[in-house]
Amino acid sequence: MTPTPIDGAALLDEVEAFHRRFNVFPHEAGYVAVTLWDAHAHLLDCFDSTPRLAFLSPEPGSGKSRALEVVETLVPNSMAAVDASAAALFRSVSGINGGRPTILYDEIDTVFGPKAGENEQLRGFLNAGHARGRPMFRCVGDGANQQVQEFPSFCAVAVAGLGHLPDTIMTRSVIVRMRRRARNEKVEPFRTRIHVRQGHQLRDRLAKWAETIQAQVTDVFPEMPDGVTDRPADVWEPLIAVADAAGGHWPERARQACLTFVNAARANDKGSIGVRLLTDLRDHVLCGIDRLPTVAVLDRLNALDDAPWADMGGRPLDSRRLSKMLSEYAATDGDPIASRNIKTGGGVLKGYYATDLHDAWQRYCPPPPENPLPPLPGTENLT
Repeated sequence: MTPTPIDGAALLDEVEAFHRRFNVFPHEAGYVAVTLWDAHAHLLDCFDSTPRLAFLSPEPGSGKSRALEVVETLVPNSMAAVDASAAALFRSVSGINGGRPTILYDEIDTVFGPKAGENEQLRGFLNAGHARGRPMFRCVGDGANQQVQEFPSFCAVAVAGLGHLPDTIMTRSVIVRMRRRARNEKVEPFRTRIHVRQGHQLRDRLAKWAETIQAQVTDVFPEMPDGVTDRPADVWEPLIAVADAAGGHWPERARQACLTFVNAARANDKGSIGVRLLTDLRDHVLCGIDRLPTVAVLDRLNALDDAPWADMGGRPLDSRRLSKMLSEYAATDGDPIASRNIKTGGGVLKGYYATDLHDAWQRYCPPPPENPLPPLPGTENLT
């Protein structure tokens, strides 16, 4: 007797409804992304990458840990990993204690927060495990009798914590920014003895459905929304592939959620300190003029209210540090960006030309604002 086909869209609807009973996410896209992430964890061997799922908030009591608890009931081989070391995690992924786990790391701010140090090994593990074929190498043995051993790192990881994560992890993640519930936002109490069992029933059905669609999603690269390329595409391709396999309203909802998250990430992305410098030079300093003396560049940068330049380690940005930061980028001719002579009414001063910065602006900065600022007063005669 042929088994009844599993309706993937209806099953994902049930998983989403389960989340809605206990979680309040900031927007509809959050429920879509988390539901698809739960399902993708059952299909890791079909994909080249696995996005990290991160529940982050500025304050405690925002439902992050509860969201992670609900996810834990729905994913395969869940492994709660509060305060776990990088060594423990990559040995777990290697299958030392059984099958490959889905790692759920609560209170991640204690690992990467401002008082926690760098934790480069754990950051390296989370970065490497985002993509297939990025093992960790460690020396194993006693004393001088050690050998290099390869440990796989590819696994699904969800985290929860306060604040932010290192940029290299953020760009590999779907970020759900949690908030404290408003008075009119109600959820059911999560009862472990009852609701874990209910979640596991959905988990087992997701696993069975995943078996039926493996061939459908393996080596498939779904059509992405316009403008979603590079790292954001790596993050969202597995989730959209799952949505396409489910059918129904999920392919459309997945792409809408993708755009919501990707656009939000772009809006919040201030880039590195170097990209911030380039962008401020374009939008606030060399806006509408083609050259400016260094002293005027620094005055304008240090006067920006919402910028770091007036307090760079206790001192304002100076000409030496400005020169060093800009020299990391190349001008159109390939040489490092550097100050040049500018003739003014009072003589010759060192300064910067917009033409030298144009190539870096094109390559590194976000699109310019629609209404650029007018030239600075007193700079009209410098062009």
